[in-house]
This record gives sequence, structure tokens and C-alpha cells, in this order.
Amino acid sequence: MINPAGVAREVILHGWPRYVRPLLAEVIRRPGIREVLPGVHHWTRVHPRIRLPVSSYYVEPAGLLIDPLVPREGLEWFRGRSRPRQVVLTIRHHLRDGERFAEAFGCELRCHEAGLHEFARGPAVRGFRPGEELAPGVTVVEVDAISPDDAALHLAFGHGAIAFGDGLTRPGGGGLAFVPDFLMGDDPAAVKGGLLDAFERMLDRDFDTLLFAHGDPLVGGGKRALREFVERRRRSGV
Repeated sequence: MINPAGVAREVILHGWPRYVRPLLAEVIRRPGIREVLPGVHHWTRVHPRIRLPVSSYYVEPAGLLIDPLVPREGLEWFRGRSRPRQVVLTIRHHLRDGERFAEAFGCELRCHEAGLHEFARGPAVRGFRPGEELAPGVTVVEVDAISPDDAALHLAFGHGAIAFGDGLTRPGGGGLAFVPDFLMGDDPAAVKGGLLDAFERMLDRDFDTLLFAHGDPLVGGGKRALREFVERRRRSGV
């Protein structure tokens, strides 16, 4: 039997910071594109299907878009800049407005080869593998926990950055967090353990910024925050 008080408590504790506050901020502030690292641009839009703000990125020196929705500034913002050449999905579900960018700029669509079945009926998407350099300064990092096709990207720009798909989030620009358990399949504890293993491997790389498909970037102190997140979750038993 559902406990209404328990449901209300979950909504208050988790719904406000994870969903409601970011949505209100997006609607009220209507933030535009901002450069978070040299040549790395970030923006948010409300996803038309899940009705929540999500993040997109343009790595201009590499001509590479990550999980893009069209920004408020429109496709016109990209004209006169280095032309986007690739749309990279950190997980197969993040096609978003990739086809619009492909049509406008001739971008190639890319995702992890384990997720290509999602596009059996189109659009045309080319697979990549962990360790592959997608463009100068952009390398695929293996995650393979929440889903075999969930990947991260290492960006060798500025002091370095890691871009996450669904494996790690930063709701409302607050602390680092996993996605809710109901999105982790039948064994959330095992998935979280696999994610922590992947995050520990990432700590060997050079980076200081974390970029999220779901949540605001953490610019500066990212490696320390990731290490502390892993240690804290290990101590709490995941």
C-alpha cells in the first residue's frame, strides 16, 4: 500500500532540487549560451519529451556537438563560427535535435556502437568505441554500467573536462548524483557499483571540469568533486 506521507516526503526531498527548481530557473531566467572552457560552449533547454531542462555543448575547436538541443539563439548562432561537423551522443537516447544540426550543417551523427540498434530505421548514425579519438582533443571514455552504450568523453581543452551521459548528474547545479533507481533496471546497486568503478578509472585522466547531460557544468574542482563522490558512496555502501 502506498504511503501518501512517504510519497510527499520523496517529492519534497528529491523532486524540488532535482526537477522543480531547475525547471523554474529555466523558464524564468531563460539562460543563453555561455563559454565554460576555452572554445567549449554550454546551454540548456527544456527537453520536449521529458519536460525537464537538459544540457548541450558545442566543442568549437573540434567542431563537435554533444547531446544537442537547438539553443534559444537558434541555428544562426553557429553560422560564421567553426562549422559543426559531428553530433556525438553520450548515450543512444540523446539524439535530441541532432538531425536538425545534421540537416543544417552536414554533421555526422555518432554514438557508441552498442547503441546502434536504436537507429536501425534511421537516421544514419556511425558507431564509436571506447578509446577512440572522435576529433583532436576529444576521446571516448568507457562507462558501460547504466547501459552498454552509455559513454563519457574526455575533452583536452583548458585544464580538461569529462562529459557524462546518464551515468552521473548534477541536478539544479548542486551536488553530484546518480539518476533515480527506477532508471537503473533490476539491480540499481550493481549499476551504481559499476559506475563507481568507471569513475575511479577516470581519475587517472587530466581534467578539472565536469560536464553533464543532466545538470549544470562544474567548472573547476571537478576531479576533487568526483573523487569525493566516489569515496562517499563507497563508504555508504553505494
